[in-house]
Amino acid sequence: MAPSRKTEPETSKKGRTSSKLFVPACYSFGFLLVCLIAFLLQIVYFSPISPVLDEVPQPAVLSATQLQDFIKVGEGSVNHPEDASMDKNGVIYTATRDGWIKRLQDGTWVNWKFIDSQTLVGLTSTKEGHLIICDNANGLHKVSEDGVENFLSYVNGSKLRFANDVVEASDGSLYFTVSSSKYLPHEYCLDILEGKPHGQLLKYDPSSNITTLVADGFYFANGVALSRDEDYVVVCESWKCRKYWLKGERKGKLETFAENLPGAPDNINLAPDGTFWIAIIKLDARRMKVLNSSKLIKHVLAAYPKLFSRFITLGGGAHLINVAEDGTIIRNLVDPTGQLMSFVTSGLQVDDHLYMISLTSNFIGKVQLS
Repeated sequence: MAPSRKTEPETSKKGRTSSKLFVPACYSFGFLLVCLIAFLLQIVYFSPISPVLDEVPQPAVLSATQLQDFIKVGEGSVNHPEDASMDKNGVIYTATRDGWIKRLQDGTWVNWKFIDSQTLVGLTSTKEGHLIICDNANGLHKVSEDGVENFLSYVNGSKLRFANDVVEASDGSLYFTVSSSKYLPHEYCLDILEGKPHGQLLKYDPSSNITTLVADGFYFANGVALSRDEDYVVVCESWKCRKYWLKGERKGKLETFAENLPGAPDNINLAPDGTFWIAIIKLDARRMKVLNSSKLIKHVLAAYPKLFSRFITLGGGAHLINVAEDGTIIRNLVDPTGQLMSFVTSGLQVDDHLYMISLTSNFIGKVQLS
């Protein structure tokens, strides 16, 4: 009879097997943790931004009037315009993303002049009958029947980049915004993520051909407009709307213009009655709160801009506010569903109609105000 072989209990085999599996699992977890830490350290160390955490105000909840009697003007004939302006003869102009300056004739947008640029944004009409157009990449253009002139592309020896919006004063001077003095237009997300005031307000004097810095310290400076009496100039920023005094006892001071905004202000235009129309961009307050809860989140989004564009989504429906000269919000027009327009970048009042312009549309909206 063959001697019997001593066997180990089944539980002992299972325990030893588990121990053998546990050790490699610990090594794998540790390795992944080290890789993750190294990855995050690399993102932070080589990050293009030095972020601060902002206190983004909660969007104010205001009584609103839903947009009605909406007309799509020239649908399919304008390619993602940012702004519009009316000249002294009552002709309305806009600049499109494909470089065409178009004017409205008998309800139709007609090609007028062409600029070889896809970064045309804010514009204004001058008393001499010209158009001044901001070009994110190339400074300021002057457009007339005679053609196109890129008349301001350098300021104090540095190339003018990220010009955003412009307005003319009665003396012919031009006030214009530079959204960021640090980052280029295609890096706009870095400026927003960093959360520091790199924006500027500048003034161009055509008589001397000199450009001067009026004020800085703006958070992504955007739309600009002069008051009816030209005693102050309003600048829209990422989360703020401030005015810089040009005359009077408060000359040279920067103060809050409008508070309790229902979203982020974009472009601003003076209305015929001396009030202002401000386009409002709706942002997800919860996502903005998450964004400003951690510098690491900002570093990660700066490293992967496509994530930023998914995290900070624009839209939520057309939204414009009408603000009195003292900064009081007197009208709040909305399209809560976004069926009319996904969002609006500028509003221009002509008589009793409001033209609404958007970078995401191939038309310009028109509504009756009364």
